[in-house]
Amino acid sequence: MLHGREKSQFDLEFRLPSECADDLAEGRADIGIVPCAELLRQELEIVRGVGIACRGAVRSILLISKVPFDRVTTLAADSSSRTSILLARIILHKRYGTRPLIEMMKPSLDPMLAAADAALIIGDPALRLQPENLPFYVVDLGAEWLALTGLPMVFAVWAGKKQFIDGDTEAAFHSSCQFGRERVGEIVAAEALPRGIDIELAREYLTSHIVFDVGDRERQGMELYLRYAADLG
Repeated sequence: MLHGREKSQFDLEFRLPSECADDLAEGRADIGIVPCAELLRQELEIVRGVGIACRGAVRSILLISKVPFDRVTTLAADSSSRTSILLARIILHKRYGTRPLIEMMKPSLDPMLAAADAALIIGDPALRLQPENLPFYVVDLGAEWLALTGLPMVFAVWAGKKQFIDGDTEAAFHSSCQFGRERVGEIVAAEALPRGIDIELAREYLTSHIVFDVGDRERQGMELYLRYAADLG
């Protein structure tokens, strides 16, 4: 949408997913990439077929703990992704039998673990870590979700009020997604090193860890996630 033929179709602004959701809720945006957790709060129409998902380890959402996960009572979390925070709560409850108190903090591992038993690190900060070298208990929440459910995990979808999501809009989003997928090498070359991310990890992340197709299995995973999230209140 910045460089392809769709670049003149939309006025673009860039926000964290949680901020995109707030912009939609308050009428400052017509369409946004929103955490799936937001679908519990707003009545939104989804752009079908595309999103941000995984079918196993996602690498960018790490739960890191000083204590075994069944003993976690406090969790420091980055507030930029509501879906990931709810996913951590679901995994800790369903897989490890705990319901920790959540404290929102900036995504810096040492201060987070100084303040809580465990930390939820997501996005670029997670991709800058080497999980296998950390002296803590570490799990990938994409892998944990697959182990729990056998289904893909959908983290975010494009969504908006019903009047803004039509066939032309969906076609533009699908075309833009394909444009980007055909240019992953260019994206990695431009974005990885300025973000402090290893080039090969960035390439693997965009081609193997992240799934952009949201089909029947992804929708099943999303529906189950929303059901589990509602059960947690």
